Amino acid sequence: MSSGSYTPNTDLWLERSRLDGMVLGAVSYGVLLLLTFQAMVAIFSRRRHGNGASWLLAYVVVTFILATIGFAANVKYTEMIWIDLRDAPGGPVALIQDELSYWINVMALTCYYVMEWLMQALLLYRCVVVWNGNKFVAIFITSLILTMVGLSIVILAGASGTVFYNINAQLAYLCIEVGMTVMYTLLVSWRLLKFRWGMEGLVGGEHLRIYNAAVTMVVESAAMYSVLGIAFIISYALHSNISNLVFLSISHVQAIAQLIIIIRVVQGRAVGTYTDSETYMTSVAFATYKPDDHIVPPQKSLGTESTAVEGKGSFLLVDKRLDGAISCPREQDQMLDVGLRSQC
Repeated sequence: MSSGSYTPNTDLWLERSRLDGMVLGAVSYGVLLLLTFQAMVAIFSRRRHGNGASWLLAYVVVTFILATIGFAANVKYTEMIWIDLRDAPGGPVALIQDELSYWINVMALTCYYVMEWLMQALLLYRCVVVWNGNKFVAIFITSLILTMVGLSIVILAGASGTVFYNINAQLAYLCIEVGMTVMYTLLVSWRLLKFRWGMEGLVGGEHLRIYNAAVTMVVESAAMYSVLGIAFIISYALHSNISNLVFLSISHVQAIAQLIIIIRVVQGRAVGTYTDSETYMTSVAFATYKPDDHIVPPQKSLGTESTAVEGKGSFLLVDKRLDGAISCPREQDQMLDVGLRSQC
């Protein structure tokens, strides 16, 4: 049976990429749902022992709610493209290209923007903590976040009736967002490795492993989003339909990367495995002492010893178990700075 003139001009690759992108978005949302549940369980478990962080729990819940609203809106519009509005002038192709003409897509985009603001704010907090409140680092990262916020507001203000992939401000937004993630990774990794180098020769090799583990954790989580973000930037700039495969899942992947760090730290899996003969490090904290202080007298309590050691202008506060145990009870856990210190 011939469809004749009733078949509108269409771009099958555009339609397939949009539908496949929605499938990938659903998969990434499922992973996000699972990790959100794991993070909440881990945080609640620590709260029962008086070590939970209310603000961290609020972050996990709010970002998940925003992702859920955005994902639900994308699912609904996908139904509209091929079911509810399939007889609209231009067919599915016109609906895909003019998606910002519908309020439901503007709402989804807004939710994901706010979600990304919160995630970048968490990166700012981590970076400032590692750099001990360095004002230049804080100002630099903050300026990038404010630029992102400003660009996203400009995009949303002029979104109605605009073809999304023709918005130049969106390309600038993506470049800044991915660039900030890469810059955060470099700054944090350099700082941690610098402390590690400063401690060489002053403490045993088992104590230095915490820095290797922390750097690995930061790089792994950032690489997942950065690679996808670079692919999205290139395809977006070239107006390639490949961008449709990435667009509906990239914010989920960014949130997944953040949750991986949170879960590993809260559950105490941010440090590698130690043997029975090795001294087990329970936590690391950076502190500042007077230049003439070289070793701070140990403080003992609850079977632990805390000693501050000077190393090339930096100080490392090492907390270790006196009994050399591989693990320590939950009652002695400490909630340490997000993703940057280890705990057992």
